[in-house]
Amino acid sequence: MSRQKDHTLNSFLGLPLSQANFECIATSQEIRDRGSTFAAKIYAAASVKDAHAVHAHVKNTVHGAKPATHEVAAWRCMVLKPGKTGLGGPDDFELRTGSVDDGEQHAGGRVLKVLQDEGVLDAVVVVSRWYGGVMLGPVRFAHFETCAREVCRKFRLKDDMDNVIATLTSLDDILASLRADLAKLTASTPDVPSMSATATTAKKAPNYDSLKESLDTGRAKRLITARENAIRSVKAALKKHQEVDVKD
Repeated sequence: MSRQKDHTLNSFLGLPLSQANFECIATSQEIRDRGSTFAAKIYAAASVKDAHAVHAHVKNTVHGAKPATHEVAAWRCMVLKPGKTGLGGPDDFELRTGSVDDGEQHAGGRVLKVLQDEGVLDAVVVVSRWYGGVMLGPVRFAHFETCAREVCRKFRLKDDMDNVIATLTSLDDILASLRADLAKLTASTPDVPSMSATATTAKKAPNYDSLKESLDTGRAKRLITARENAIRSVKAALKKHQEVDVKD
């Protein structure tokens, strides 16, 4: 996954997680129950050290002005095994998991279970609770889990969208190159209508910022299909013109 690869690479190169990298990838909606408020945040984390740094950042900086009663955290990170370089492939890495209850006994383990169920890697989830003065009993764990699950699913969705957009961008480059080849070929072939000025003019690369924000993976996948169809069409046109050249 693109985001996970970026942060795993930082860890591989020994680069520390700077404050500039404390980018919250997703935030859950708040759950309010009898005065208590629950909310979760998810951040990328390539190591246990990163996870602890994020936890401290949320606790001391993000919520510094309004401290939460409990900052429950859990993480799952793929890290290099001792003595390994990463050049040996997946076997050079191992999964490290952990959690912090921060005074809310067993809550960290419940949040970690959500990360496992959702298949989230290289990330840390922090679920904050502001105590409202009324003991909630076991239902509080459901609130921790609900908030954690929401941000985990957003994390996976955003990562999927990053991968889809990377594919789209690659297809755009291929299509642009093929169209340029076809324009040159039609311009140099006698008695063959050349491509229009619009087609021969270099087009500005598409901007997918709004698509990325929408998280509409369905639309993005439809665009991929359209690009693949366009590539097949241009390749067919190229083949046809090349056959004409051979006959001449």
